[in-house]
Amino acid sequence: MSQKEVRAKKYLGQHFLKDLSIAQDIVDACLPTLSNNVLEVGPGMGVLTQYLLQKDMNVRVAEIDTESVEYLKLNFPQLHGRIIEGDFLKMNLCDVFHSEPFTLIGNFPYNISSQIMFHALDYTEKIPQIVGMFQKEVAERLTATHGSKVYGILSVLLKVYYDTEYLFTVDENVFNPPPKVKSGVIRLVRKTDIPNDFDPEMLKKIVKAGFNQRRKTLRNALKPLGIPPLVAQSPYLDMRAEQLPYTSFLELTRLYTADK
Repeated sequence: MSQKEVRAKKYLGQHFLKDLSIAQDIVDACLPTLSNNVLEVGPGMGVLTQYLLQKDMNVRVAEIDTESVEYLKLNFPQLHGRIIEGDFLKMNLCDVFHSEPFTLIGNFPYNISSQIMFHALDYTEKIPQIVGMFQKEVAERLTATHGSKVYGILSVLLKVYYDTEYLFTVDENVFNPPPKVKSGVIRLVRKTDIPNDFDPEMLKKIVKAGFNQRRKTLRNALKPLGIPPLVAQSPYLDMRAEQLPYTSFLELTRLYTADK
């Protein structure tokens, strides 16, 4: 381990990625044709950042940890004026690149990775691509298809807007010290044929209600939302949430709003 790596570990107190080829692979997974703007969430000591800066990209980083911010300023002068200090979950992402679209990338903090995805879902028109590393179980859930035991709320909502792809698994032994879990890298690419004839907020309510009681049929799980006549006739109500593809949830959403 180099002196710089030792200082970084002591300074930041985090798991250090020993195999930097993995960081390179994550950055290389970005499709540059989708956007030249890139926002990295939680850069820490700049493991991904160093490779992003080598590309012809307009890079900005969002970091809440003050020690990490100081480390980045000290070691990456190229980031001068490009570090957004604060909580990503509270950011208005339309302001980051003056309303221009951007790729979202990161070794996402595992404890808030699902919250990061929910926040990104509020800005799908601005984010044509998401690439990042998650805890393996979360990465599998985000890219799962219906019928899978890990298929859930984010699996459905992301598939409405993105083509989701699980790229590769990252072994815990490539970190120092090794975490207790494996990691997974995924890529989400925004669809070109996103339907516009549904109520996004109603969709969220239906999907969340269905999966909050995933062992029940939707007829029972959706009772808190009320079941209007058109919805009551749907054959989907006799199924469980994990059995329905995202397109079926869209159909249910249209039935709910048609009844109003």
